Amino acid sequence: MKSAAVVNYAPQEGAVEIRDIARPEIGEEDVLLEVAYVGVCGSDIHQWTNGHSWVVNYPVVLGHEFSGRIVATGSRVKGWKEGDRVVSETAAIIDPDNPMSRTGLYNLDPTRKGFGYGVNGAMTRYVSTPARCLHRIPDELPFEHACLTEPCCVAYNAVVNNAHLKPGDRVIVLGPGTIGILCAAVARLCGAEVAVVGLEADRGRLSIAEQYGCEAIIGNASEWAKSRDGLGADCIIDAAGSSATLRIAMDLVRPNGHILKVGWGPQPLGFSIDPLVQKNVTLQGSFSHNWPVWERVISLLATGWLDVKPIIGGIWPLSDWHTAFEKMHKGEVVKSILKPI
Repeated sequence: MKSAAVVNYAPQEGAVEIRDIARPEIGEEDVLLEVAYVGVCGSDIHQWTNGHSWVVNYPVVLGHEFSGRIVATGSRVKGWKEGDRVVSETAAIIDPDNPMSRTGLYNLDPTRKGFGYGVNGAMTRYVSTPARCLHRIPDELPFEHACLTEPCCVAYNAVVNNAHLKPGDRVIVLGPGTIGILCAAVARLCGAEVAVVGLEADRGRLSIAEQYGCEAIIGNASEWAKSRDGLGADCIIDAAGSSATLRIAMDLVRPNGHILKVGWGPQPLGFSIDPLVQKNVTLQGSFSHNWPVWERVISLLATGWLDVKPIIGGIWPLSDWHTAFEKMHKGEVVKSILKPI
């Protein structure tokens, strides 16, 4: 049996197309999922435009934000059965003996390979995933919301585990994409005052940020950053896909403040980072997530404390992937979702 798949087939701009692929074989410790919905990530778009900075195993099926039902289980899989509603983590291949994996931080295992770049992802009807990656989702959480668990986990890990926000902190988020807005939403749950910053072309996406109780700013955020005591914001979350925004973050952060870098930017910096020294600022990277983050986020989604409905800009059939990608790439929507069947 073959199914249509969105395949990134070469390291060049636009090298993505629909191809028919065979139903995946599963190993003893794997399950086969029938994909219900799959979110389009900025990394999928970066691979489409060849603007990424990570190694890709071409050709590869895109997609790592997905929900679905189990349709088959490997012979050594326990605790899962056909029909279970699930989402899957992204760390498809890890080294269990790596020191990071042994401490539960397998997301930081240097040999880690994820869906959509290292192994085939979920922009197709069926995807094979290790049973260790699965999380059960409750009946009250719709599949089209559950497929966005992964970007919510990126935001939760960044804001809660790496930014260590406190109630009353003033936070500026640079970049009103999916991760930026979700970081802002989680920061609001932590009790922070939040402003989200974008460009003139981002007005539509910034209006989504306002639905989460954030202030929307176009252009220069210096006035907002310094409005409390003239020193700057407590934390700057850089969620833009450009290296240059780090310079803006250094200008906006207060002395002894915190800059959290969650957006990818492959460009060389080309400017001094001495302000980090002068201001005694902490620069923190944040990458991916692990099991306890997923469990916490699923609970937040199921109870409605974290609502992803505002960021969903549309759901397209797999055959219309190009429109879904374009809508996000042009900033017309925050998040596109594909429905394989």
